[in-house]
Amino acid sequence: MPSLDRSATVAQIVTEHFVAARVFQKHQIDFCCHGDVTVAEACRDRPLDPEQVFAELEATIPASGPDASEDPRALSTAALVARIVDRHHGYLRRQLPFISPLVSKVARVHGARNDRLAAVADAFLELKEALEPHLDQEEEVLFPALVARRPDLEVVRRELETMHADHLAVGALLARIRALTDGFTTPEWGCNTYRVVMSELEALEADVLRHVHLENHVLMPRFARKEGASC
Repeated sequence: MPSLDRSATVAQIVTEHFVAARVFQKHQIDFCCHGDVTVAEACRDRPLDPEQVFAELEATIPASGPDASEDPRALSTAALVARIVDRHHGYLRRQLPFISPLVSKVARVHGARNDRLAAVADAFLELKEALEPHLDQEEEVLFPALVARRPDLEVVRRELETMHADHLAVGALLARIRALTDGFTTPEWGCNTYRVVMSELEALEADVLRHVHLENHVLMPRFARKEGASC
């Protein structure tokens, strides 16, 4: 495929090529809450070579380019909201209660060998308690406001501000869990449940980052423009 635009922001690259998210996740480059920077800027003051990151991105992105059927920008607001609820809210509603007892079990059984596991369990519980009401608020208040024939711009503005603040808090919790688990690493002595927990936590992080990216960089800008036009 042709070389990626070096002046594009991290968020723009993920919006154009959703598979790029896995490369940024691997390198802990925030493409959702702080994605309005270039790759070079994201690598600054870190042991990362921007050209190496671009090489990985270009190797990951299919030569045929993005799948038009998967481009969220082409969706109506109602269809985009439906995709978010079906794919990402549905995933979280299944996985949060599934992972929760496993994290607690691993902390209880292996806490003596890794004293950070208790902190992992606490951070996961905090994440769960932050996400579950966030999903409800979006589905019951924000999303209906966005798809209304005549959106109430004051309600939209208030709810989008709340959504963005929630996303920042969730991003910080995900970063804490990644740090506490050494990047979701299972030690040699770790049991199968330990491995499952690390795998599920990494998958959860990946899905939440993509979820937040869609809301911050595809959904939210549509209404930011409308608000600006109304002033």
